[in-house]
Amino acid sequence: MASTKKKAFRKHWEYYLLLLLPVAWYVIFQYLPMYGVQIAFKDFNPVKGISGSPWAGLKHFQDFFDAYYFSRLITNTILLSLYNIIFAFPVPIMLAILINEIRGNVMKKLLQNVTYIPHFLSVVVVTGMIYTFLHPDTGVVNNIIKWFGLEPFAFMQSPEWFRTIFVTSGIWQEAGWSAIIFLAALAGINPSLYEAAKIDGASRWQRIRYISLPGIMPTIIILLILRIGHVMDIGFEKALLLQNSLNAESSDIIQTFIYQTGIQKGRYSFSAAIGLFNSVINFVMLIVANYIARKKSDTSLW
Repeated sequence: MASTKKKAFRKHWEYYLLLLLPVAWYVIFQYLPMYGVQIAFKDFNPVKGISGSPWAGLKHFQDFFDAYYFSRLITNTILLSLYNIIFAFPVPIMLAILINEIRGNVMKKLLQNVTYIPHFLSVVVVTGMIYTFLHPDTGVVNNIIKWFGLEPFAFMQSPEWFRTIFVTSGIWQEAGWSAIIFLAALAGINPSLYEAAKIDGASRWQRIRYISLPGIMPTIIILLILRIGHVMDIGFEKALLLQNSLNAESSDIIQTFIYQTGIQKGRYSFSAAIGLFNSVINFVMLIVANYIARKKSDTSLW
């Protein structure tokens, strides 16, 4: 048995060599940092280090659960994530089907490029554009509102508008890029199925419903499971840049709170406990979503 393994290793050593780099990356950047997770259960003192700091048990978790802002952070985080799944997740699917149905190559490539470009803008630029467009005095949106004889509105100072602005700007920036994987899945559908459907008199909508959507359904399920597995990870940078004291009622999410307490206030153990709590929820949601997908369909991560 041992000699067989040695022969197999010698025969495929190039593949093992290629595997070495990603394995090293995972070990160094994903697994070794887990050692630091223990500060969530300690009163971390930078002078004493991780191993020398005294144990605190679940004190930091309990402090977070008992805090008056706990329900607001959880509600804001879950609502933003839920809106992203309900409104933002289907858009790339619809966009990919729309591009796939366009027959003219010029128009198809033009639409693809126009929708891809926003992805390459940095979050700082996007938030700057949002502030510029929605400015109460000089913003394009408020100029249009004033043109209709209405009063301008301070969108960025309103907690009621934060979630709408956050989700719609995310759709604008990422829909085209996210549609790439669905376009690849659509390209893998056998063209003879469409030809047979045309011969049988199926309309375009019927071809989408009975061929395109079932053809990319495994891809949709896998990406939905992965999205649910990051239900508590919304987009820290944009939320922080769009946040101000007037819209904090809606914009204060767990990730921005971790930054404010951990980095700005130096409460490392407390923020580590919140981050660990966040990761556990993501892990549980991933397991549940995968379990439901495996029970209801033939597609799952494992």
